[in-house]
Order: sequence, then C-alpha cells, then structure tokens
Amino acid sequence: MSRFGKAVVKLRVPILIMSLLLLVPAAMGYFKTRINYDVLTYLPKDIETMKGQEILANDFGTGAFSLVVVEGMKDKDVVSLKEKIEKVDNVKSVIWYDTLMDISIPEDLIPERVLEAFRNGDSTLMAVLFSSTMSSDETMNAIQEIRKLADKQVFISGMSAVVTDTKLLSDDQVPKYVLIAVALSLIVLGITMDSFLIPIFFLLSIGMAIIYNLGTNVFKGEISYITQALAAVLQLAVTMDYSIFLWHSYTDEKKKFSDKNEAMAEAINKTLSSVVGSSITTVAGFVALCFMSFTLGLDLGVVMAKGVVIGVISCVTILPSLILIFDKAISKTSHKPLIPKFDKLCEFVVKRSWIFLIVFVLGLAPAFYGYKNTKVYYNLDTSLPKRLDSIVANNKLQEKFNMNSTHMLLLDGKLGAKKVNEIIEEIEELDGIKAVLGMESVLGPMIPEELLPERIEKIFNNGEYEMLLVMSEYKVASDEVNKQCDEINTIIKKYDDKGMLIGEAPCTKDLIEITDEDFNKVNAVSIGLVAIIILLVFKSISVPAVLVCVIEFAIFINLGIPYYTNTVLPFVASIVIGTIQLGSTVDYGILMTNKFKEARLKGLNGCDAATEALKGSINSVIVSALTFFSATFGVGLYSEIDMISSLCVLMARGAIISMLVVIFVLPAFLRLFSKLITVTSIGFSGKKEEPGNELPDAPKAA
Repeated sequence: MSRFGKAVVKLRVPILIMSLLLLVPAAMGYFKTRINYDVLTYLPKDIETMKGQEILANDFGTGAFSLVVVEGMKDKDVVSLKEKIEKVDNVKSVIWYDTLMDISIPEDLIPERVLEAFRNGDSTLMAVLFSSTMSSDETMNAIQEIRKLADKQVFISGMSAVVTDTKLLSDDQVPKYVLIAVALSLIVLGITMDSFLIPIFFLLSIGMAIIYNLGTNVFKGEISYITQALAAVLQLAVTMDYSIFLWHSYTDEKKKFSDKNEAMAEAINKTLSSVVGSSITTVAGFVALCFMSFTLGLDLGVVMAKGVVIGVISCVTILPSLILIFDKAISKTSHKPLIPKFDKLCEFVVKRSWIFLIVFVLGLAPAFYGYKNTKVYYNLDTSLPKRLDSIVANNKLQEKFNMNSTHMLLLDGKLGAKKVNEIIEEIEELDGIKAVLGMESVLGPMIPEELLPERIEKIFNNGEYEMLLVMSEYKVASDEVNKQCDEINTIIKKYDDKGMLIGEAPCTKDLIEITDEDFNKVNAVSIGLVAIIILLVFKSISVPAVLVCVIEFAIFINLGIPYYTNTVLPFVASIVIGTIQLGSTVDYGILMTNKFKEARLKGLNGCDAATEALKGSINSVIVSALTFFSATFGVGLYSEIDMISSLCVLMARGAIISMLVVIFVLPAFLRLFSKLITVTSIGFSGKKEEPGNELPDAPKAA
C-alpha cells in the first residue's frame, strides 16, 4: 500500500498527462457507442414475442410498422402522399384503401370493418411497414422524413414514433442533466468543504472517470438511453464520497507530516484501504441488477459497476495529482467549513434513543404497506410529454378511430384461406377488436378474388408466413389488452401451433410478467450480497442484520411515499431504486458502525460508544447525502422524461431518507444491541466497558 501511494506522488505529472491523453480515445468510444431508445428490446430473446419480432424482421422483411392518421385530404391527395411515403428510405410498403382495392369500387361492396378501419369523416388511416426494426436508426430516420412531407396533416403513431421522439428529447436533455448536476454539486461542496477551489478538482477528476466509463461502453456496442442519461449523474453522486475522504485524509496527514508529498502518500494509502471496502457494497448493488431477466438491469448494472471501479482508481491517482500540482492555489481559497458541528444533537439522539425506536416500530408497518402497494405503469409513452408528435398522434388515433394498439399475427403461410378466415372471424368477435386486416379480411363475400391486387399477397404472405394486423381499442399495458392478448393466443394456437402474436401490447404484457419476478429477485440478491460484504468487513453476524434492516426501512419509506401521494411510478423505478439506494447509502451505516467499533475498543459502554460514533460520522454522512441529493434532485425536477425524472427524484429523496434514518435510528439500534453485537462479532470488545448500556430516560411505569 505504502509503495502505491509513494508511486502516485512521484509520478503525479505523468499521471495527469496520461489521464488527459486517455480522454481522446474515451471520447471517441463515447461517440461510437450506439444508444438504444427502445426498452422492449431488453426482453429475453427466448420468449415468443421476441422470436416473432426476429422472424418478422429476418424472414418477412418487416421489422416495424406505424399507423398514420391523415386529416383533411382528398383521396387523390392521399394517393399522392402515399406514393411519396413509399419512396422514403426504409419504407417497405404502405397499406391504404387503394392498396387493398381500386378506389373506384363502390364503398357498399367493401367489408364494413375494413372500411371503418380506414375512414372516419375527413380523416383516413394508413399502415406504414418499415424494412428494419422498431428502434433502428433507419426506422427513426424514416419517421422524421415522413413527418416532413405534410407535418400539419400527418400524425404518425406507434412505438417507432415514440422511440424517435424519445431519442430527440433525450439527446437534447442529457447534456443539460450533467450541467445541472455539476452546478448543484459545486454549490453544496462550496458550502460543506473548506476550500472553494477543491470542489472544482473533485469534479474534474470525477468528470474524467465518467468519460472513461462512457467511452469504454464502446465494447458493449450499445447502451440504453436510460443508462446514458443516468450514468454520469449517478457516477458523480456515488463516487464523490471517495474524493471527500481523500481530501479530509490529506488535510489530517498534513498536520502530521511537514512534507506535503509524504502526507499525500499516506492519505492515498488510507483512502485506498477505506474506499475499497466502501465501494464494494456500491458495486454489489449494481451487480445485483445484472441478475434481472429484463436485461436493461444488466445494461445499467455493468456500466455503473464499471463506473464505480473507475471512480475509485481516479480518486487515488488523478485527484492526488491535481491536488499536489495545484496545492498553493487550493490553499489560497481555503475557508472554514460552513457546516456546523452537531454534538448536542448527537447527545440528544442517543440519550432519547427510545423515541426513535418507537418511531421505527410505528413507522415500519405503514412504510412497508406503501412500499408493497405503490402502483407502477408499463406503458412507455406515459413517461413522455403530451406535446410530442408521437403522443399527439396516438391521441388522434384514439379520437378518430377508437384505436389504442395494434397487434401483428404471424401464421403458417400454407394454413389456407378457410382456416385464416375462421381465425379472423373468432378474433373479430372478441371485445375491443376494431378490425383485422389481411388478405382474407379484404376479400369480402361480395368481392371476387381476381379483383384483389397482386401486391397484396406480397405484403401479407411471403410463402412461409402470413401476416395479419389486429387493431384494438384497448390501451397498451391495460388489463383489458392483456386479457385480449391471452384470448387471441388461445384462438391462434387452436389452428396453428407455431402461430405468434407480436407487437407492442404482447411485448409489454411479457414485460409486466418478467419484471414482477425481477423485482423480488433483485431485492433478494442485493440484500444477500451487501449482507455478505458487511459480514466479511466486520466479521460479524449481527452487524449485517442491523445495517440492512436500517437501510431497508429507509427504502420502504422512499418507495412507500408514492402510494400515499397517489403517484404512479415507471416500472423500472420500482425494480432498481431499492438496490441502488441500498448499495450506495449503506456506506453511511458502515461509517458509523466503524466509529462505534473504535469506541467500543476503547472500553466505552454502548450508550457512550453510540454517541461517539454519531459525533464522528454525522458530518460526513450529511455531506455525502447532500452531495448525492444535489447531483440527482435537480435532474429529477428538470427532466421531461418521467422514466428519468422519477428515478432521479427517488434517488435524491432516498439519499436524504437514508441519511435521516442512519442519524436517528441506527444509533438507537447500536445502543440497544450493543451487547449482542459484541458477542456475535470479532474485534468489538476492548477494555472492560463501563455500565450504562441500558436505555435511560425512557418513560417509567407509575
């Protein structure tokens, strides 16, 4: 350890030069990493809906489709618009009235449901099929090109349009997230640190670590837009503690060493030994996300676990180099920390610890009840502003045609017209079905087959598979559409064992079922990993139980609040927030427990040891929580993407709740279970303790 610290100090200039040079390939890697804006692609590849999407793209040559509402156009103008859309790159075909039959055919000869599917007053509907997948760059570019053709009269609905708007909005806002997080962090650090310049160097070293982390994502090929939006902010929030610890350790060592280089070498060694243990619990929280079947967790978990490791390395190499090189400038901007000492509060908290035990007991049940009953939503367009083109289009589709979702059926191409007709008839009888479009549905009893244009067969049947479009009145992720999907699947399997139901609604139904399992899995894994790490760190059976219990109480409060405020969370938040809050804020408890252990080794009784532990850690806990809060809360308020906003607000609130629970509840636990901790732990007993472990000042019975 000592050699490492001395090496960093000796090589501080080369380290700083190298760190600056590494920014170039890191930046290149960042710009070459593709961003995925469709969270449904993170569903397991082996489920039927995802297999169907792959078949649709690879075998049918159609990866995505959108329903386009056209208002106030005459038929001849719609025909002209249709021809223009067909010429857009990546558009495979456009299905409209004239695609199915000549517009000269009298309307009374056309099947009523087919007619209703395409016309309503002065509005008409087109189905645009794309050659590539729902969230590919080519499809998103095609969406934007179609919008330019007649933007005031054309409304493009569907998941591809939603993904396109998500991309445009996210690309605009993500750089602003970083600026907000940096600005608010500077304010908090300027108040809580003893130098106005040192926070800038904190942010410079962390900023480099963030760029390295984002740049190395190029080896993954792509990351989700959620990971991209959160990575920088979250890495800043969870790794700032390491920089603060190094600075405090350096200022302490300067009092012992006359040479600043020796002081820094010792500070690096102490920081490394302390921060490694602390960072492991944070890494464990992110690693737990990798156990999700919904692989968005793997995406976020890998990036953030990597970010924490890179943050630690940066803290003990780049930051010391910056501090030593600019030591004089830092000294000139030094000031007294504006954060006060809380000795009287600490004495009160421990002396009246029975109050906080009662608060814990009384608050546990309602917090847990709210935690278990908070509602979540799965409809992805719910997280976007209502002003976006895709959301306006989805509302137009509902308003003009009473449609909210469209499914696709893939059937055996050789199933035969009779069976396909029977499938169509049974599906059309289901509640909420607006229309079923396919070759057979177009051929009503009054229309001879020879009047059907030859191009229709190429659109709906490639020989191996036949495709049907099912238009539904029900909204994606609703109980009604999920039941409808089950009913359609039952009908399909009755006629075709290999038939598949695909589309946004079936995928979202799978998403609901898979993430329900992931919620319990991730929580169990995160608690298990963190508990094992704490057990190894403290060589104790009871300490992991105490710390996990305290932080889980804070998590119950945080995720229970939305239930009582009638707030509906995005599904991702309910899964990832618990493990992120546990992994990143259990460090507050670990710090206090370390102080408690030191006090016990001095021979202090449980009450005095808890008081000393709280006094020795409260300022660090407050600074850490406020930094975490400042880095995330502003982003939560600013972001127009509810998926990002909700996650950041929950993380910010979680940091403050964890801080309060650790300050007020953990000392009571340490005091109450002092003897149990000593008996079930190695290294917690020192000199013979003084009496006073009981809880004084509690109300006595008359």
